[in-house]
Amino acid sequence: MEGRTDGFAALCYDNEPFAHFHNDHEIDIRLTKAIIARERLVHPSDSTVHPGRTSKSHWIEVRFTTPRHVERIVELVKLAIDQL
Repeated sequence: MEGRTDGFAALCYDNEPFAHFHNDHEIDIRLTKAIIARERLVHPSDSTVHPGRTSKSHWIEVRFTTPRHVERIVELVKLAIDQL
């Protein structure tokens, strides 16, 4: 993101940030609460970046360690873009 020098990496569409990476294996994606529920996404209970995030948040942390996880991230990113 503009002005940051700490290695922060965000995904933006039409200048609107909708996801950002916490590290090499975790992404935070902004979705609707309905999509989060429909996709059965759950905030990691051991989150170190957003430990106090509530179930009412439009942001969800998703971890990925396998090629299948990455495919799932791509699906979720597409959903995030569709709602912008």
